[in-house]
Amino acid sequence: MSCDPVPCDAPRLTPRADPTGNSIQALEGRAAKTGKEIGRYEREVRIPVPYTRKYLAQAFGIEVAVLDRAVALSKSLRGEEGSSSGFSQEWTARPAVPPRSGAGAVSADAVMSDDFARFVALRNADQFVVEQLEADVARLARAYVSHPLLELYVEIKRLRDGAFELLRGRQHPRQTTDLYVAASRLCGLSAHVCLDLGDYNSAATHARTARACAEAAGHEGMLAWVRAVESLIAYWTGRYEAAGRLARAGRQHRAGGTITARLASLEARALAMAGNRPGAVAALADAARSREAVPGHDEAPGVFAFPTAKQFAYAGTTHLTLGGREHVQQAIASADTAIQLYRGAEDDDQSVGDLFAAHVDLARGHLRLGDLDGTEAMLGFVLDSPPERMSASIVRRITALGRELGGPQYGGAARAARLRERLQHTAVLAALPAAHSPEPPT
Repeated sequence: MSCDPVPCDAPRLTPRADPTGNSIQALEGRAAKTGKEIGRYEREVRIPVPYTRKYLAQAFGIEVAVLDRAVALSKSLRGEEGSSSGFSQEWTARPAVPPRSGAGAVSADAVMSDDFARFVALRNADQFVVEQLEADVARLARAYVSHPLLELYVEIKRLRDGAFELLRGRQHPRQTTDLYVAASRLCGLSAHVCLDLGDYNSAATHARTARACAEAAGHEGMLAWVRAVESLIAYWTGRYEAAGRLARAGRQHRAGGTITARLASLEARALAMAGNRPGAVAALADAARSREAVPGHDEAPGVFAFPTAKQFAYAGTTHLTLGGREHVQQAIASADTAIQLYRGAEDDDQSVGDLFAAHVDLARGHLRLGDLDGTEAMLGFVLDSPPERMSASIVRRITALGRELGGPQYGGAARAARLRERLQHTAVLAALPAAHSPEPPT
């Protein structure tokens, strides 16, 4: 007989012995049942009639009403007439307790509370499960910034699907909230995977699910962080004004940590690309003020945090986009600072993607100042690195730099042509499907 998350106490129990030590097989008369027959009831091949249920209840030491409710649910699942069709109906359709008075009525009423307590106790996750999931998410979030995608994708997907499955079950409301936050972060990691692969439609889908989970949890920090991801998606699909709006919308959430500095930095970069110079400069100033006001540490590490080094990397790109000698010099200084800060960090906190981006920005800055030697020197880190470590955004950056090297101002200089050829070759290798395949090798 079915035992869904309803007040049903018909588990598979060992038959209780009667006071003389006899089991159900020793019960006399029509109630005598073999183990095989009892198995048929457990598998719902047969449903015991009321007379038999009376003796089964006696043998198993439970109330007949419990078996009656289990039978009603089994009939409901079979679509049989006269059965309940849902939780609320099944609950209210339980056999009524005969009217009593005095202490007897109070005792009978307590059975209802006891049944509901059993229902509340039915859960598929406890605090230990939630804490382990949170620890795994934090580990993956930190490792993501410095490890190859292939090492992490499968586990991110496994944990995300596991969180979804847990949320389809029952748990304490506080644990449900924690699971929604974990699911939001895992969807956020999945969105970043798609961003790195250049699959922006899939990234947007994961981001929407991350936002839905964050809203279910009422987590302002994750709601703000998801807006940052959506801003990134808009930026890399060429919708710069939308990217700026999304970043600004994220700043409306009352979130702690470094997320406000991240959003202001994203807004500055997007506005610079959209040609809004005053807005970009103002957003850069907001990012700097937000950084100074950050109290303590971020709630989650790695990709969910916004280290100072990353902020300098974003500022470098923004200044480079704004153009003009002063901004180009600031871009070089910002990118160089980002590299030095990352080099001084622990290995797991050294973002490979940001190091690539900062070196490319440094190379472009030197190129804009007419320093071809500096350009070639700064590109050494990128060109000597494994192409499979480069994300779709890095491929676009080095492709754009290659186009700049083909400009008429270099007059077909041999060094510029050679450097451009190396950049094009690296971009082709990095863009090959095998370079970023999220599936394990076979």
